[in-house]
Order: sequence, then C-alpha cells, then structure tokens
Amino acid sequence: MIEDTFETRTNCPLCQNELVMKWQRDNIPYFGDIMYTTSICSNCTFRFADTLILTGKDPVCYSLSVNTPDDLDARVIRSTSGTILIQELGIMVEPGPISESYITNVEGVLQRIRGVVESATRWSEADCELDKVERGLYLLARIDEIIENPETADCKITLEIKDPLGNSAILSANAKSRPLTCDELESLKTGMIILDIDKDELSHDVSDETSPIGRFE
Repeated sequence: MIEDTFETRTNCPLCQNELVMKWQRDNIPYFGDIMYTTSICSNCTFRFADTLILTGKDPVCYSLSVNTPDDLDARVIRSTSGTILIQELGIMVEPGPISESYITNVEGVLQRIRGVVESATRWSEADCELDKVERGLYLLARIDEIIENPETADCKITLEIKDPLGNSAILSANAKSRPLTCDELESLKTGMIILDIDKDELSHDVSDETSPIGRFE
C-alpha cells in the first residue's frame, strides 16, 4: 500500500550527491490514481518532475489530425515515457533523463516544439551551419502558420504520441488511438523513472541509448 505522501533518496544523476524525491498521491479525471514526483538537487542544477499513473495501462499511440482551431485546443497529456511525433515536419521529441511530464493542449505542444527549434536554429547560426539554419527557419514558419490557423496553413499535420507505458493521451473526439506494434515498442524509449507498484520497485532508464529531450530533422 502506497502512502499519500512520502520521500525517497537516491543519487543525483549529474553530481552524484544525495537527491530527495518527494511523492504525493492524488486522483484526477480520466486517469484515476496518480503519483506526483518532484526533486531538486541542492548541490547542482538538476531538477525533475513527473506524473505517474498508478493504474495499469497498455502501450498506446494517440493521433490527432490538426485541421481546425478547435483541434489546437485539444487536451494533451504527455508523460515522461511519451514520444511526440509530427511526421510531416520530421519532428520527434523523445523521453530523456531529464524530461518532464505535462498537461497542455495541442497549441501548447507546438509552442514547446517551436522553442526547441528556435534555440537549435540560433545555435546553428552561431556555428555557421547554414543548411540547418534554413531548415530551422522553414520549420518555424510552418509551425507559426499552423498556430495562426490550421485551416489556411499550407502544411497539414498529425500530432502523434506513442507511449510504451500507456501514460500519455490526446483527449479529443477527433483523436484516434491504437495499440503499439512490437516493432514500435522495441524502438521507443521510456524516460527516466518506471514505478511498478505491484513489485514496489523503482528503476531508472539511463542507458547509453538515451538521447536528449528532443530533436528536429
């Protein structure tokens, strides 16, 4: 039986000093029992937050074609185990060792991606990588068009979230869901923390294959 609030201690993945993780149980619509986790290292800049769903979920892929302004308002729940894809723009945001869960809408997801692309474009400009700068400016223009009005945007997109732990979702009457295939499960990352309440175990995904929070291609 998990208490409503408790603390655990582990080592900070950046500086290896002791890291206190605070856990708080709650109940929210659509998901039932959840556990909030937060930690901030007092020795360095590492911080982590997540929302863990305590009920069993099957691996799932949610998708939503963004065609109208109403689609931009669709609720999006992205856990640390969720991979976000926009195939039309060649964008993939994968779980990483410091990725955080969040609840937002489709426009909020696009704004987050825009921030990553904008930063990457500035870095490429500083390094005189003109092809990457051109690619970044193209993506920024397409994202701005979609946020302004998906109906008139030249590029039509479908937002996908693939989650091997089933903790992510798109809440919309127009959203579609399907089970993940075996090939997809093998290729997807899970992020940093997996909680198995049946075994009362906490494991960390910090393999060499873990990549940064996001990238655009």
